[in-house]
Amino acid sequence: MSPDAELMLLFGALHLVALGFGCLLFTMFLRSDPVRHWRQDEEDGGGGGGGGPGLEPRHPTPRGGGGVPLPDAQPAGLRLRGPGRAQWPRQRRRIAREPAPLRPRQPAR
Repeated sequence: MSPDAELMLLFGALHLVALGFGCLLFTMFLRSDPVRHWRQDEEDGGGGGGGGPGLEPRHPTPRGGGGVPLPDAQPAGLRLRGPGRAQWPRQRRRIAREPAPLRPRQPAR
């Protein structure tokens, strides 16, 4: 058998295997149960919006018992928001320098 024929046979077999997997997934999709929880209930007034069933309420932790206290939890020295906002000190602009003049090109030797 020539190498070209072997290559064509190999690619044909791989395509048949992929087609078999595709048919298997398609039949699994057709046999699955339809989703019923997407219907709109009459009780919610038709407002739409969807959403899930909701999250379970978290149990509140007692005040002051929320973990290890951080030793460096100090307020910042510079305020960036709010009415009493401090201004950053202005930096001086750098002086613009003229570019160096171009040297004339030397002919190639």
